[in-house]
Amino acid sequence: MSAVLVAQERTGFQRSNLKELRDHGNIPAIVYGVNMESKPVSVNVTDLTKAIRDNGRNGIISLQLSGKNCNVILSDYQADPINKEIIHADFLAVNMSTDIQVTVRIQLDGDPLGVKDGGVLQQPLHELSITATPDHIPQAIHVDISNLQVGENLTVADISSNSDVKINHDEDEVLVSILPPKQEVEISTGEKQSPGTPEALEGRETTKKE
Repeated sequence: MSAVLVAQERTGFQRSNLKELRDHGNIPAIVYGVNMESKPVSVNVTDLTKAIRDNGRNGIISLQLSGKNCNVILSDYQADPINKEIIHADFLAVNMSTDIQVTVRIQLDGDPLGVKDGGVLQQPLHELSITATPDHIPQAIHVDISNLQVGENLTVADISSNSDVKINHDEDEVLVSILPPKQEVEISTGEKQSPGTPEALEGRETTKKE
């Protein structure tokens, strides 16, 4: 069920107008998209935060404006760097039967066996670009990493997805890897070597091959 959020059309754009908005618990926003020209509005920041908490970052919001409702998603926002509160929002009006492209976070599930063996988890990709109709957009892409061993990785091709969601990445793009434990660097002391080819030249660092 969509969260309902009331918006007011915004006409004042001076600094004093923005201050008055925020003094009353509201923030400036923009709504644009299907059958709608870009329109400046304002919304209550507490109501918006609740809608995101209840429906998720990519959830459908029923935006009520001038007595009419339209389905929107929060396409972008700006947050205060100190208190992290939202200070500006962009809403994209959507057609529930038309595909849109959005970014969804990757949720890693489980404790990798390789990490338990001393390996180091590396996650080069934290979000995925996907294409889907608004009602099929997941809040996160879940990836089970519990069986991942040292030296192994998971790629986009390993993600289980249904036909309702298209992932817009190359299949060989790496999501997460388990790197081998860091090897201690052994430095030759320069002591007299036994006859034959020395294992390492004096003063040169050698590393154990992984």
